Amino acid sequence: MKRKPTVAIVGRPNVGKSTFVNRLVGKRNSIVDDAPGVTRDRIYFDVEWQNKQFTVIDTGGIIPDDDSDIMGSIFSQAQLACDEADKIVFLVDGKSGINPIDYDIANILRRTKKPVYLAVNKCDSSSSFAAVNDFYELALGEPIAISALHGSGGVGDLLDLITHDFEVSEDEEENKSIRIAIVGRPNAGKSSIVNALLDTKRVIVSDVSGTTRDSIDSHINYNGTDFTIVDTAGIRKKSKVDYGVEKFAVDRAIRSIRNCDVALLVIDAKEGISEQDKRISSIITEAGKGIIVAINKWDLIEDKKSNTINKFSKKLENDIPFLSYAPKIFISAVTKQRLTQIFDEGIKIYNEGIKRTSTGLLNKIVNEAYALNPPTSFKGKRLKIYYTTQVGVQPPTFVFFVNNESLMKDNYKRYLENRLREAFGFFGNPVRLCTKERKEKK
Repeated sequence: MKRKPTVAIVGRPNVGKSTFVNRLVGKRNSIVDDAPGVTRDRIYFDVEWQNKQFTVIDTGGIIPDDDSDIMGSIFSQAQLACDEADKIVFLVDGKSGINPIDYDIANILRRTKKPVYLAVNKCDSSSSFAAVNDFYELALGEPIAISALHGSGGVGDLLDLITHDFEVSEDEEENKSIRIAIVGRPNAGKSSIVNALLDTKRVIVSDVSGTTRDSIDSHINYNGTDFTIVDTAGIRKKSKVDYGVEKFAVDRAIRSIRNCDVALLVIDAKEGISEQDKRISSIITEAGKGIIVAINKWDLIEDKKSNTINKFSKKLENDIPFLSYAPKIFISAVTKQRLTQIFDEGIKIYNEGIKRTSTGLLNKIVNEAYALNPPTSFKGKRLKIYYTTQVGVQPPTFVFFVNNESLMKDNYKRYLENRLREAFGFFGNPVRLCTKERKEKK
């Protein structure tokens, strides 16, 4: 598959970069908020204009002379985006006029030797349109007035300019990429794992919990298999999440779980298993997603004995018993210990999640399980299972046609699930069992 052209969107904080990206993508993918500096990492989105496909990189607001750690990281992320991009859109604020930081950014962009398009955003009135000519002072060519919020002004003209030499897309079948969402509590080491897997500083890593706010896609090929790694914001207890940007980030992380093939639940080995880890596990299983439990920072466990891993695994099974089917891996993002197991387990879990069973064999297994351990009667009535069929994958989903749905008790469902797992595997995936009443033929 041909590489899509890449366009980086850069500018100082709060000029409307994420609003512009959302306008291009056609939905609210990037987090938009009035507070400056909301976008911190570089975020990738696929865009199509006039049958021409390209990738847009949304970046954090640039403040070149800000020497704080987090702003320095945002600046370096924007620089990496510019290095990676084929073209650059420099977004400025038409309402507030030229800012001294705009001159600094313009100087940096000129040194990239790449095509730069100067877009003057927030041109929603005649007064803001009048100020557009002031931006010629940045010496980056003709400024183009746009309104990212309303989609008016020269948005279409700007896209025509950007894509004039892009090839018209031809329909071609996309190779399947296994989508792994890295999820967990704040500061469990999710971004460090992403950076270690990619062997690059793809996302900002900081000791300050909650650094990652958007869900960020990264692509990698491991032994011939394509993966999309999604770094997400740390999921805290609802009572501790402030309304606004953090709430949106947590919502985005939960949405990333729903959109993934496999979720990697990261647990801090030093902190141990928390109630929040259990809640996140429930979110993953309720979404019907495959799961890998990754105990990170294993290198920091000093008192390691031959049975330390077994003890931790047993505690996990006691604390989160419904994850008994999930593989547990003990890793270190810092030393890269066992990191490739994420890919190996991800491939297995994905394949198990899309597995379909033979209807004949399925009914044979269910009938044998029923004969070996019939359900107990309730008020003189006993559950009868007439027929079983698999109706879905990811997660594997089965419908049992029975005489009375109320007679299918949870403990018997668990028994049947265990028998299905023994016969067919479904390793690392939740299994859904549904019932449907059917009258007995006379």
